[in-house]
Amino acid sequence: MTSNIVPGMDAAGVVESVGPGVSRLHPGQKVIAAVNPVRPEGGAQAQHIVVPLPRSFRYLRVFPLAQASILLMTGLTALNALDIAALKKGQILAVSGGAGLLAQYAIAAAKRQGIKVIADANPADAELVRSYGADIVVERGPGFAEAIRRELPNGVDALLDTASLGEKSFGAIRDGGIYIPVRGWGDKPAERGIKIKPMMVSGVLERTEWLELLRNMVAAGEIKLRVVEEYAPTKAADAQRALVAGSPRGGR
Repeated sequence: MTSNIVPGMDAAGVVESVGPGVSRLHPGQKVIAAVNPVRPEGGAQAQHIVVPLPRSFRYLRVFPLAQASILLMTGLTALNALDIAALKKGQILAVSGGAGLLAQYAIAAAKRQGIKVIADANPADAELVRSYGADIVVERGPGFAEAIRRELPNGVDALLDTASLGEKSFGAIRDGGIYIPVRGWGDKPAERGIKIKPMMVSGVLERTEWLELLRNMVAAGEIKLRVVEEYAPTKAADAQRALVAGSPRGGR
């Protein structure tokens, strides 16, 4: 017996009705929310969804819903990575895949915390990545770790690996530093005391203070809401295929 799964974590829409005791939202308000697609009610890619109140809030600035809908999962992932890294002001974070959407959010959030950031980019995207807040930009390519060490001979304190470079990137990290993979890791060992700290964004969907922070970062222009293409609900399968194939600069 097979069961239907409704995918999607990010949602934006208009409140149709509220449950008993809900006072801060009312029908007609625009909201954004993040939901776990493995919950019994399913994920976000549906005409109507039920959202627990802590995961939903009114989106005060006027953005098209398509733009608003891309904020939460990527933003919460970026903030979760920084929380896991637990870097102090002045420490150094490296970010691979620097021109991507997740990298943009992570770089901007790190700069808010006073963390120094080094990221990679193709030459055509170098200025774009600097505009996110990266202090140093190295050329993207197979020599990622070597390029980082040329700029920072002692290595970085932590690496957020949005490009899934894996073990090839370990050389960029100092002894005892932190490696944060985006797509899981398994039980492969590290080296030189490097700590591997995978993350699961589904575990931080209740961090409402992070939702408010992301909204404030958008309002301040620190992160941009980039939509590469829009799909009708009946074309959701096409959107999933495009996502698997990869989209320009991590846009959605």
